[in-house]
Amino acid sequence: MTTQGAGGAGSGRSGSLTSAEQRQAVKKAFEPVALFFGRLGLTPNGLTLLGFGITLIAAALAGFQLWLLAGVVVMAGGIFDMFDGTLARATGKVGPLGAFFDSTFDRWGEALTWVGVAAGCMAAGNDLAAVLSILALASAFMVSYARARAEGLGFSPGSGLASVGLAPREVRLVVLTVALILTGILGGVAPWDPADPAAGLTAAGNAPFLLGVGAIFVLATITVIQRVASVRAQALAAERAEASKETASR
Repeated sequence: MTTQGAGGAGSGRSGSLTSAEQRQAVKKAFEPVALFFGRLGLTPNGLTLLGFGITLIAAALAGFQLWLLAGVVVMAGGIFDMFDGTLARATGKVGPLGAFFDSTFDRWGEALTWVGVAAGCMAAGNDLAAVLSILALASAFMVSYARARAEGLGFSPGSGLASVGLAPREVRLVVLTVALILTGILGGVAPWDPADPAAGLTAAGNAPFLLGVGAIFVLATITVIQRVASVRAQALAAERAEASKETASR
């Protein structure tokens, strides 16, 4: 990650399951590993591309219904994603290009992972799981878009919106990892028969998959709403401040 800190109105935890302080503590713990990669000659942008490659492997594994392995690789990719920004900060190489690379490939990798998950569900004959995966992808995309658009318009400068909402990217990765691993352990995604939905819930690993992916969809949707509400509050506060200035100048 290449952004840090929080600022502006509406920053802070604001209902998030993780705080900026917790994220920074985790990144600090992984700093020795990031510096080790640096000594091997890898650059922060190089680490970003390697992390993207890991997510592609996870997507392929999910597409081939290797759910347990996909979950392990998703977890590995999530951990690896912390190295690029940590190395950039530790070596003084933080810059706009690195931030752009990191955000772009993070979003791309997450999207392709969900495509792989949905493809695996379709191959397993479970249309419900596939649709739920696509819904989770859509909400996850909107979480990132809401932040990027808000910051582009001057709201929550720095990484102010990163801590707003229940399910930022790291929370979604943890939930997806657990869901995929449990799904794999319990036999994978099984076909879904709309005529007997109760049986579909108990077949193979359908229950942990549907619960996990459903939770991501719900939490990500709530996160989007929370970020919209945060930006709205900032906009209204700015309007009130401007009106007060105009009143005082009369």
